[in-house]
Amino acid sequence: MEREKIDPARLAFDIDGVVADTMHLFLDIAREEFGISEFGYEDITSYELEDCLGLDGETIKKIVIRLLDTDSTAALVPISGAVDVLTRIGERHTPLFFVTARPELEAIEAWMQKTLPLTPENIDVVATGAFEAKTDVLLSRGITWFVEDRLETCFMLEEAGINPILFRQPWNRKEHPFPEVGSWKELADMIRF
Repeated sequence: MEREKIDPARLAFDIDGVVADTMHLFLDIAREEFGISEFGYEDITSYELEDCLGLDGETIKKIVIRLLDTDSTAALVPISGAVDVLTRIGERHTPLFFVTARPELEAIEAWMQKTLPLTPENIDVVATGAFEAKTDVLLSRGITWFVEDRLETCFMLEEAGINPILFRQPWNRKEHPFPEVGSWKELADMIRF
């Protein structure tokens, strides 16, 4: 039996690792500004970067701070297919709703508005500052489906009654019960347009 398609009005998205190719930017900054080039994308097997990259926490913190600033956000690129699918959804349902655990809203909201060919009022971004805060924001908006790349967050979402869709990445390759997608095309196939 085929799964019922997802109503886009009940769907929201994480940004980093789902819409934005943040980990490639992390690697670019590590290489270009810190001279660190001994690992690649597939080596990022844990969301806790200290656990998989062999870098000290202070170096990771410095790279992440650079990643979050406005200059680096300008170099951030979308994950393949994200703009096309989000535009397609945005032509039928707005505002598109995004919830990020980033601590600051301005840089990522500006990036989303620059990246998506929609008017700013049709792009709604909330920065929670913590993964744990996503569920309350989503529940307050009546969201029942959320696309997320952090597996631990998916378990929290499910516990709160929100259906997570795991966006497949090297850092979330543990056993789990959630539907997952490996591309925006796969995600589009799940949505009712």
